[in-house]
Parts: sequence; structure tokens; C-alpha cells
Amino acid sequence: QVRLVESGGRTVQPGDSLKLSCAASGLAFNLFSMGWFRQPPGKEREFVAAIEWTGIKKFYADSAKGRFTVSRDNAQNTLYLQMNSLKPEDTAIYYCAVRAARYDANGLTFEESFNRWGQGTQVTVSS
Repeated sequence: QVRLVESGGRTVQPGDSLKLSCAASGLAFNLFSMGWFRQPPGKEREFVAAIEWTGIKKFYADSAKGRFTVSRDNAQNTLYLQMNSLKPEDTAIYYCAVRAARYDANGLTFEESFNRWGQGTQVTVSS
């Protein structure tokens, strides 16, 4: 059974950095592209970043470019999201997700491309 567990979320001040982790189990992690999404309070869930199964190709939302870095450690079955220069508008529940098909880096900006989700971790950016 696939299980994704996010961690690392907490309350920080504007300008701070934070690194989120997503520990995966129950799947051949190195065969699947992974994504990060977030849901701000009162809004729809939105794409943040994604990484193909090799870790080479990465994709970012405009809001994340230049500030966030997605990475993965296939030996540790773990996905990461390094977030720098955090802003209040980054406040959200952050979710990691697994691409539905193996060896597939298409459509990684769309929720519909992912079929397994973690429970989320809360990030609050406030002074």
C-alpha cells in the first residue's frame, strides 16, 4: 500500500526558509515522478513543483520559481521542497503526490496526473 508522509511544516516569519520532506513507502519510488501542491486557506489546491523520476527534469509554478527547489533522494525514498524567501502568501497546506504512471513526466502541473496523496503539512508565514 502506497503511503506518503509529509513533514517539516511550521510557522515561520517572512523571509525565512523551510524544507519540507515527503517520505514514501509501498512503491518503487525511483520509477515515479513526484509533485508538490498546496492549498491556501479558502482557495483551491494548486501546483507548486514537480520532479521526474530521475531527478533531472524539474517543473515549477511561477510563484515558486527562483525561491523553491524540488529534489529527491531515491535511495531514501524521499521527496523534498526547499523553500526560501517565504512570503505570507505561501501560507498553505502542502501536499506531496505520486504520478499515476511509471516513467511519466507528462502533465505534472495537473492534479489529475497524480493518484496518491499525502495528508499534508501546514506552512504558515506570518510576522
